[in-house]
Amino acid sequence: MSDNIIILMIGVSTFLGALGLLALLWGVKSGQFDDQSKFIDATRFDNEEDLRDAAMMEEKRQKRAKKKKEDKSYMPPD
Repeated sequence: MSDNIIILMIGVSTFLGALGLLALLWGVKSGQFDDQSKFIDATRFDNEEDLRDAAMMEEKRQKRAKKKKEDKSYMPPD
């Protein structure tokens, strides 16, 4: 490849990368990624079955943690 082509490709990719970075920074600064109603909508539209499933999974996680804590004395054979 010609040196001019490589220089052009590096220049264009650097420009596009800088443009993408500026767009990301603008979006963060202007609040484009903030979702103010995310948690409110989640509680508003969750049904009872989903809430029961979440509670059951949390209970299982706690039981697993408790069992793991109790089984700390177990040492595998050498």
